[in-house]
Amino acid sequence: MKRRFLFPLLAVLLLQGCVTIKPLAKQPKTLGPANGSLVIVGGGGMPKVIFDRFFEAAGGRDAKIVVVPTAGSDVDYDESTSSVKMFKRAGATNVHLLHTHDPKVADSDEFVAVLSDAKAVWFGGGRQWRLADAYLGTKTEAAFHDVLKRCGVIGGSSAGATIQASYLVRGAPEGNHIMMAPGHERGFGYIRNCAIDQHLLARKRENDMLPVIRKHPHLLGIGIDESTALFVRGNTAEVIGKSKVLFYDIALEKTVGEKFYTTLDPGERYDLKSRRKLPAK
Repeated sequence: MKRRFLFPLLAVLLLQGCVTIKPLAKQPKTLGPANGSLVIVGGGGMPKVIFDRFFEAAGGRDAKIVVVPTAGSDVDYDESTSSVKMFKRAGATNVHLLHTHDPKVADSDEFVAVLSDAKAVWFGGGRQWRLADAYLGTKTEAAFHDVLKRCGVIGGSSAGATIQASYLVRGAPEGNHIMMAPGHERGFGYIRNCAIDQHLLARKRENDMLPVIRKHPHLLGIGIDESTALFVRGNTAEVIGKSKVLFYDIALEKTVGEKFYTTLDPGERYDLKSRRKLPAK
């Protein structure tokens, strides 16, 4: 059929309902929490500005903070664990410990009760798969989300940063060098359609996120260096601390080449939904 007859014929078929054209699928949006705040730390030391922002979001140093050290390698923890002592040294007066490796325990009302009035949750470092194995799909995971719904704050460092994304990188129990591990690819999803890496520049991980977003192009990759945090409220993410945060968006491949990431320094902000660096305040 000659081309000049093709389009009129197509128009007739559309009008008669003989042909339908499906709209192009929209790219899923990367979205922060509808309520509450996130403090996502790339590991290493914690500058005062990160503690200050966490306490501010929690409602002060007297706010109830629940520390979850489950990512660590120990079987049991008590009040002497480093994460609890860290917050007490920083001036927190109401710190509680929550830990189990058993999802059946995590799914019990008795275990989850401490979270019912918590203003803040903190996930310690270690291996993120331990957090996923213990809490995904339990009443405890739902209670973590409820802290945000009450406009509280969730924070974490290293493994406690990565678990906050919807897609879990370095989740393989076999080793944290494996970026994509079937069976361990789901995080807690406080930022949707997102993957978070940590210790970024300190461990020369700048290019490790690239195969992840090539395979899952709907994801926004976020890489956070040590002693640095991303403070997220709604869809606005602000870099605080000492170093840099990289945002990986495969849509940038055509404009910035193989790396396709945007680099932000402390004080700079990024819109997660539009995937754009925001102008200076």
